[in-house]
Amino acid sequence: MKKWIVAIIAIVALVLLGFFVKGVFDNTIQLHPIAFRVGPFEVHWYGIVIAAGIIFCYLIASRIGMRQGMNEEHMAEAIIVCLFFGIAGARLYYVFSQWDMYKDNPLEIFMTWRGGLAIYGGVLGALLGAVLYTRYRKNCSFTLFQGTDLAATFLPLGQAIGRWGNFFNYEAYGSPTDLPWKMFIPLSYRMQGYERYDYFHPTFLYESAWDILTFCILFYFYTKKRKHHGEVTALYFIVYSFGRIFVESLRLDSLYWGGWRAAQVTGVALLVIGLLMLFYFRKKGRPISESPVKPTEVSAGRRD
Repeated sequence: MKKWIVAIIAIVALVLLGFFVKGVFDNTIQLHPIAFRVGPFEVHWYGIVIAAGIIFCYLIASRIGMRQGMNEEHMAEAIIVCLFFGIAGARLYYVFSQWDMYKDNPLEIFMTWRGGLAIYGGVLGALLGAVLYTRYRKNCSFTLFQGTDLAATFLPLGQAIGRWGNFFNYEAYGSPTDLPWKMFIPLSYRMQGYERYDYFHPTFLYESAWDILTFCILFYFYTKKRKHHGEVTALYFIVYSFGRIFVESLRLDSLYWGGWRAAQVTGVALLVIGLLMLFYFRKKGRPISESPVKPTEVSAGRRD
């Protein structure tokens, strides 16, 4: 298919999406979180959107990884491991922050299709999965930070797509507003104490936009500016956390640890850790100009 045809299709799709979103924001279109049912099972838009973001980003990232000598099978195995730990981490982070809601209904802990996944928990869980995979996978074709740099580059793009799962659930919105891009929230989805307000900040959209900007910054750095393995991972912690700290201040449904917003506390911590990591990798990291790690080196335990 010619590029101009693809471009026209993409433009038309974006225009139609724009009209659709405007209709939802104006309340001329109302959403339902369930996409369809198969017998007794419900398939939610939340899960569909997140799955689409993961698959799309993996397909692009894996092609780049193969060009750099990463084994396709190893990357597929790694993404499965990281997804498992990521989902577990995202759910545990959320449940820990909302324990009073789950302690009397422990079975609801496993009902992830209703929402309740915290991105910071997912990132930390996936990072643990990457550590374990690169540590114990024999003859792994990439080191820990070779893998996380590639993943961190495309993670914000996946997050930008995944945030639209909140859109279908009428969640992750902010305080009441009269701004032109305000979003109508149906009464049944409004936070307690805000029932008399109709329109709110679409903070999911703000974060999605920040995620796209983060992706652009990291992709440029990954392809043009990085000098050592681990730098892009550190930069992800810095750039994403910086934006999330500010967006979180608008949200009404923030998770709290004591009197502090959990995402802001975690964001500040990861921003500082990211700065320290970036300084360290700039000084002592493995140069990307070096040849990829050989299987014998990996099996012997050599890591970034």
